[in-house]
Amino acid sequence: MNLTALTISEAAAAIQRGDVTAAAYAEALLARAAALTDLNAFIHHDADAVRAAARAADQQRAAGSRLGPLHGVPLALKDNLDVAGGVTTAGTPGLRTNRPTRHAAVVQRLLDAGALVFGKANLHELAYGITNNNAGFGAARNPYDRTRIPGGSSGGVGVAVGARMVPGGIGSDTGGSVRIPAALCGIVGFRPSTGRWSQAGIVPISHTRDTAGPMTRSVADCALLDRVVTGAAEAPAATLKGLRLGVPRGHFWDDLDSELAGLLEQSLRALKDAGAVLVEGDVPDAARLDNEAGFPIALYESIADLDAYLAEHGHTMRFADVVAQVASPDVKGLLQSLLGDSAVPEAVYKHALTGLRPQLQKAYSDHFQRHDVSAIVFPTTPLPAAPIGQDETVVLNGQAVPTFFTFIRNSSPASVAGVPGISLPAAMTRGGLPVGLELDGPQGADARLLGIARAVEAVLPATPAPSC
Repeated sequence: MNLTALTISEAAAAIQRGDVTAAAYAEALLARAAALTDLNAFIHHDADAVRAAARAADQQRAAGSRLGPLHGVPLALKDNLDVAGGVTTAGTPGLRTNRPTRHAAVVQRLLDAGALVFGKANLHELAYGITNNNAGFGAARNPYDRTRIPGGSSGGVGVAVGARMVPGGIGSDTGGSVRIPAALCGIVGFRPSTGRWSQAGIVPISHTRDTAGPMTRSVADCALLDRVVTGAAEAPAATLKGLRLGVPRGHFWDDLDSELAGLLEQSLRALKDAGAVLVEGDVPDAARLDNEAGFPIALYESIADLDAYLAEHGHTMRFADVVAQVASPDVKGLLQSLLGDSAVPEAVYKHALTGLRPQLQKAYSDHFQRHDVSAIVFPTTPLPAAPIGQDETVVLNGQAVPTFFTFIRNSSPASVAGVPGISLPAAMTRGGLPVGLELDGPQGADARLLGIARAVEAVLPATPAPSC
């Protein structure tokens, strides 16, 4: 049995049946992680602590204890989720001494279900970026090409799951930070509807836009983690025959990398061949409303939300003190601007929050109803993984374009609207890089979206493991 190839569901079942011990499974994952330390997936990783937790899991099983659905399964946690007694850095030097005294609510649910903490994963500093080129803790590297970015901000989780160091993990998503690294690392990443997962105990950017979310190698595992965290019932799988899926060409399919575009057109043909009904039609004003609402909301809320987190954790430092120690130039420049004349005015924030965001939410709601579609489908990112170091601009179809805004172009609108989205591995480029296909659903229709994603996953080609 190749233990590192097991999914969460497979590993949990094998441990519960006694086919493999939690200790043996952990040891296989630890060996894999040790062989791939150059990918820099983790900021904190204590192999002895993992071994001790796995032995305790085996002792519980031997004693006849009631076992949870994740019993003995190690998970990677983005290092902005609190784990009691450990350090939560959020990838920034100013929080190196931040030791929370209790688990994030999401982490507690996972531990209660029997999961083990494998390590705290690397991220773009303070979760403000998509390259995971972190000047404070080092760049995380794509497991399919070490010279390429894994995406971000949850890049370390993407690397660990894609490289088979762990079967799954938890990231956070404010504008695409779960879905983008999922797409670039060849795995599944699910952003729940905003508010479905608790944000307690997670270093924040924006309470309006933030959510934690699972990153796994199958949709079934994403659904399992969602049920563990939310207590939701298992939803029935969808069938593609007769299923109406929207294809919003006007923004989400514009100006794509030519090879990626061709690969994802093949994905659409596979859906159509399986009986799905593809309905073309745009989400009105999605790009404009996202551009005008998204950043004012996130940037305005950043100061108060981080200050609240710091105060709750007993720190005397505040936003400005953390920013003063930021190591990554792109993050430092952006956050320093919030403390000066470039700060978002309150009136602009309120207009974005109470005027523009509701318009975007209505645009999504109206689109789903008007076209009678259960989800919309589009490329998660407009291009495959870029080379590490291209933090400011990347080349897309011969033109230099902004790295950050280009990679979040398709994932950001759902984040601002608060609707659920899931990225599935869809294909591989000729150069061996994964590309992702995203499905977004109506607000609150998370279980239905996961059921649809399972049906879509079944007609897409399997993504090979990286050769690293």
